[in-house]
Amino acid sequence: MDASRLSDIVEIEQLLARYAVGMTQDDVEGVLAVFAPGGTYSAFGETYGLGDFPALMAAAPKGVFCVSTPAIEIDGDSGSGVQPLCFVAQTDHAMRIGYYTDTYCRTPNGWRLQTRAMTFLRRNGARDSGRRHDPRRPLPAQQ
Repeated sequence: MDASRLSDIVEIEQLLARYAVGMTQDDVEGVLAVFAPGGTYSAFGETYGLGDFPALMAAAPKGVFCVSTPAIEIDGDSGSGVQPLCFVAQTDHAMRIGYYTDTYCRTPNGWRLQTRAMTFLRRNGARDSGRRHDPRRPLPAQQ
């Protein structure tokens, strides 16, 4: 692996670490900073724009976002990856597990998330993007 590609991978890994830290610390601005302009987050049967993040994070349970090293593919100034996640709720230590499927883009400010989509792994073996009817989740602003 050449030094340039290795540098890109480390930068993306740090970007994703900042996302997990921001979510754990309930830092909306920190989370928004890891996205490219026009970036999106998909879960709960919806796709959310960056303007939706304050309400989305306010509705989310608080806890720790434990992520593992992502599997990353880079092609020039874009890339994609998958990152496993284990979220542990602060109030009762209930867990949610799954993985993020991401796309990345190189911007003038470095690598950023272009899209992030959550897939939950259910106890019954199912894999899905979440419960569309979850009453705590706001609807995206752009419906």
